[in-house]
Amino acid sequence: MNKIPNMIQNTGRFSLLKIKIHPVFWFVVAAGLITGHFWEVASVFFIVFIHECGHAIAALLLGWRVREIQLLPFGGVAKVDDHGNRPMHEDLIVTLAGPVQHLWLPLLSYLFLLTDYWDQTNHQIFITYNFMILLFNSLPIWPLDGGKLMFLLLLKAFPFKRAYDITLILSCFILIILSIYVGVATPFTLNYFVVGSFICFSIIKEWKERRYVFMRFLLSRWRDPVPFHSTTPIVVTAKMPVATVLGLFKKGSLHPVIIEETRRHIEEKDILNAFFSGKCFDKPIGECFK
Repeated sequence: MNKIPNMIQNTGRFSLLKIKIHPVFWFVVAAGLITGHFWEVASVFFIVFIHECGHAIAALLLGWRVREIQLLPFGGVAKVDDHGNRPMHEDLIVTLAGPVQHLWLPLLSYLFLLTDYWDQTNHQIFITYNFMILLFNSLPIWPLDGGKLMFLLLLKAFPFKRAYDITLILSCFILIILSIYVGVATPFTLNYFVVGSFICFSIIKEWKERRYVFMRFLLSRWRDPVPFHSTTPIVVTAKMPVATVLGLFKKGSLHPVIIEETRRHIEEKDILNAFFSGKCFDKPIGECFK
């Protein structure tokens, strides 16, 4: 992948930010240039770049550590050192910061019309692609922004582990339905085939690594505890494995655990200590805390 270093400085929060352009993006760019669609390619590149900058700048302003951003044909991926324990409103701001850029970009195109290098045809191409990228990125499919919003919504109702699993399963079904529709409406669309394939492989990869995602979520709660907006006790049976108990943890909530049979209260920190020490990885919680 190509790496483009970019230095952004602001009150000490910003450091060297690496921007990577995914090979799939170059494939789409090459296809556009070969077919003589220079302005389409230029418009897509610019729109995607601004979209991803929206995510990255919002994350940096909130004090997140952005390791790199990756440009994709439909948007981008900002890789941050966050494992699911940031405040919900921060997640929402960072997720929406990309799509919001599409609201002012048409105004920029209108300003370009005042120059000698931008005509009505360029303007129409820009407006069309701006809307298409916004619309596609809003689909409830992981890892698109719409998929991330779906995940945040599910986090309000389900524990982290279950919400993540449901997000990936729903994303898979929605992608299948969308692909069938596109296949019937337009039998061969190269761009969709490339992007759709990338999303499909991304979902499969995320599904295979979902246990690691959950483990990082727990590890973050254990090593770098953050203020919780609520405390929600969890009542479990003594026979329930510790790993299963941890699967009930929700984002943003502190979970003291109560063993039903003995009514013993166990602090979340103590359960995490026992789990990561290796002493109670798969043992019943009643056996670990007698």
